[in-house]
Amino acid sequence: MGRLFADRRTVLLATALLAVYVCWGGTYLAIRFAVETIPPFLMAGLRFVLAGAFMYALSRWRGAPVPVGGDWLRASVVGILLLAGGNGGVVWAAHMVPSSLTALLVATSPLWMVTLNWLWLKDVRPGLMTWSGVVLGLAGIGLLAGGESIFAGESPVSPFWAAVLTGASFLWGLGSIASRKLRLPGSAVMSTGMQMLGGGAALLLMSGAAGEWGRLAVAAVSLKSLLSFGYLVVFGSLVGFSAYVWLLQNAPPVLASTYAYVNPVVAMLLGAVLGGEALGGRTLVSAAVIVFSVILLTASQTRRKTAEEPPAVTDGKKACPSRV
Repeated sequence: MGRLFADRRTVLLATALLAVYVCWGGTYLAIRFAVETIPPFLMAGLRFVLAGAFMYALSRWRGAPVPVGGDWLRASVVGILLLAGGNGGVVWAAHMVPSSLTALLVATSPLWMVTLNWLWLKDVRPGLMTWSGVVLGLAGIGLLAGGESIFAGESPVSPFWAAVLTGASFLWGLGSIASRKLRLPGSAVMSTGMQMLGGGAALLLMSGAAGEWGRLAVAAVSLKSLLSFGYLVVFGSLVGFSAYVWLLQNAPPVLASTYAYVNPVVAMLLGAVLGGEALGGRTLVSAAVIVFSVILLTASQTRRKTAEEPPAVTDGKKACPSRV
């Protein structure tokens, strides 16, 4: 019986990781296509409100209790950090930065997760290998967004947009750690839906403040943007984000963060093949440095982790003893 449970758990982990790797790798190009004719914050807000409403209704249909006010507050805080802050920065920059470079800069989120995991959750103190990974990651960002030089050539992204995406990466890392620190509803489906609704509502408010509602021309929205929006709702939110939330609740943060060095590879390939994005030498070198830094971070945390069994999962419920 124990072997059967272990095999089932292995399948669940592998499926969730594959969903995050593949579905999220494609979201960067989908975002670029979607915002061609749909205002960015409006597009993202509608995406998460629609997906969140579906997840919430599904959870209630399956018998989850009605959340109380405190549950909504905590879930909204996490959703605002992850979606309005993290994803909001990505959609804002989508007009100005190629999808492959966006994925590369967002891949630095494990740098912040490792540091915050230590400072906030009082987890394992980073060692030399960990700090080496952090320094390498920052060096990769600097190489990508630094000024023109004889050695590196012209930068493919401006320092401003690099800062926006690095800030989005930090907020994503902060939201990921907050989801482990704060006490959220026991149902992973309910928790995901509430986070999407909270983050989506914040994005719609940002859209209104930016005057996007007045700029929306429904008749001008292209089929490519609509199809990309549909991909983001179904595969980016319902499948990918749900899998990520499940991983955060049922796997070590190090395992959940491994998406960060797979997504850029998928995004760069899709951007080059489907989006016509050029991959210059500077981009490829930066990609190698950043991806290696994330691998180094993951390896260092794995080595320093004390042996512990991941929390058990039963019928979609979480049992995460690290939550308070």
